[in-house]
Amino acid sequence: MCPHALIPFKPAGPKSRLSDILSPEEREAFARAMLEDVIAAVKDVNCSPVIVATELFDSEDIQITIPDKDLSGTLNEVLPQSIGTILIIMADLPLATGEAIKRVISTKSDMAIVPGRGGGTNVIFLKDPAKFHVDYYGMSYLKHKKIAEEAGLSCEVIDSFVLHTDIDEKEDLVELLTHGTGKSRKYLEDLGFVLTAANGRVGVERKSSAPAPSA
Repeated sequence: MCPHALIPFKPAGPKSRLSDILSPEEREAFARAMLEDVIAAVKDVNCSPVIVATELFDSEDIQITIPDKDLSGTLNEVLPQSIGTILIIMADLPLATGEAIKRVISTKSDMAIVPGRGGGTNVIFLKDPAKFHVDYYGMSYLKHKKIAEEAGLSCEVIDSFVLHTDIDEKEDLVELLTHGTGKSRKYLEDLGFVLTAANGRVGVERKSSAPAPSA
């Protein structure tokens, strides 16, 4: 049985570290495009997306809106009430694929984790959500490993490039423009972003100042 997939999402003011290359409106549209890529990957394996948002926004998918808590507090309200398995996947993983998600939810362990860069956690799969709580921010990967150990849960750590690659900095756009196939890559290309090469390094450059397309 495919789990519900909880997708934390911040509709307003997302991706502040991209503010030097994208306007506030463009960052919101880009974040929405990445979310749609993640939702498409989730649906590809017949999982049910549930957007956990800081505020209500226009979407056809199921939403849980808890505006007065941080990410950890919000999810820790949801997990004890969850029936059946739960997948938690971040909304800024535009390279995510159904195949990669299937690998995660097929674990034989009690849970699985896909680490993010810098010690973060990009994906968590839980067979018994009531036995686990999350603690995001900082070195969340190590914290989640410790929480699993203290709860007596076996935990598989899964190495996945497409689920490891979150988009926060301008440099991260290189991976999206190189490997992406979804709406978020198209959105960047429509804005005029292209790959560049100089001094043996690949980067990105905005070639035009075209108005932001709809995501």
